Amino acid sequence: MNQRRRKAMAIKIIGSFVSPYVRKVLACLELKGLDYEVDPITPFFGNDEFVRLSPLRRIPVMIADGIVLTDSTIICEYLDEIMPEPALLPRDPKERARARWMEEFADTRLGDVFIWGLFYQKMVHPRVWGEPGDEARVERSLSRDIPAALDYLECELPAQGYLFGAIGLADIATASFFRNAAYAGFLPDPDRWPRTAAFVGRVLAHPVLEKLHKLEQIQLSATIAGRRHALIEAGARLTTESFGQREPRRGIMRL
Repeated sequence: MNQRRRKAMAIKIIGSFVSPYVRKVLACLELKGLDYEVDPITPFFGNDEFVRLSPLRRIPVMIADGIVLTDSTIICEYLDEIMPEPALLPRDPKERARARWMEEFADTRLGDVFIWGLFYQKMVHPRVWGEPGDEARVERSLSRDIPAALDYLECELPAQGYLFGAIGLADIATASFFRNAAYAGFLPDPDRWPRTAAFVGRVLAHPVLEKLHKLEQIQLSATIAGRRHALIEAGARLTTESFGQREPRRGIMRL
């Protein structure tokens, strides 16, 4: 079935390997065995055509089968509908609803505290805009917002295995933000949040996320001039054309 799908559908993903939202979609594509190509840009460097495709200037954008989708949750649910196996969401209605909630909590709350409150301030702001981040927000995130979010997760995450049996969308969405937190210097304290720390470690150690991690590290460390070649050498399939431009611009956007 996977082989037939690969031949029937060409998938392009616009978005940086480092984005937690892009990472979520790529991991789901990997789990389903679907072939795809990536245009590894951040939304800050999107050109006018990117803005036309993604008017909120968010990533990832998926172009496939004549449609354009610009929200990671919608993309993943679409993938689950066109290729039901392996399932990204549980079949039981109660578990399916809970999985959707866990993904929503990750995308909204973890996205706020880890991406906008930490990663953006410490990594993106100085690298993209050449300005220091908001240290007050970083401190508030570390001292108040992140601990509160992790206190909640500690009561919701399993002591062993994944949330609903096999690894799925809720697991990937939750753990993905911790990868970016680690890039910004934060790791969950295993003494204070043992379930959370162990769960994140299990999910991020999954082969598909380990594979993506190698590409993320190249995107973070390689020079702009040498990045494309380094990614291709590492096995990434990149699009021949890009929706990127040389200079960043501000606006409504999400990593």
